[in-house]
Amino acid sequence: MIPQLVTVRYRRSNGRWLRLYVPVLPVLLVLSPLLLLAVLGGLVACLVTRVSPAVALRGVGRLLWALPGTRFEIEEGRTAFLVSIR
Repeated sequence: MIPQLVTVRYRRSNGRWLRLYVPVLPVLLVLSPLLLLAVLGGLVACLVTRVSPAVALRGVGRLLWALPGTRFEIEEGRTAFLVSIR
């Protein structure tokens, strides 16, 4: 399943949390021109390094499929950062 929602929590130095909910589909639609450039860049990188584009695409698909349920947590002093992908 492709991720649908990314939750970003950021604890500021004063101890209060800032929580942002980012829906994936609208962000992808807005960033789709950049996504096209990234795909073209990846295709060029595959050709330069002699990696099959089909194998690279399959690897990226498997990575995206495994993202739901992933949590990234970073804590430094009184500041904390948490990203949760659903």
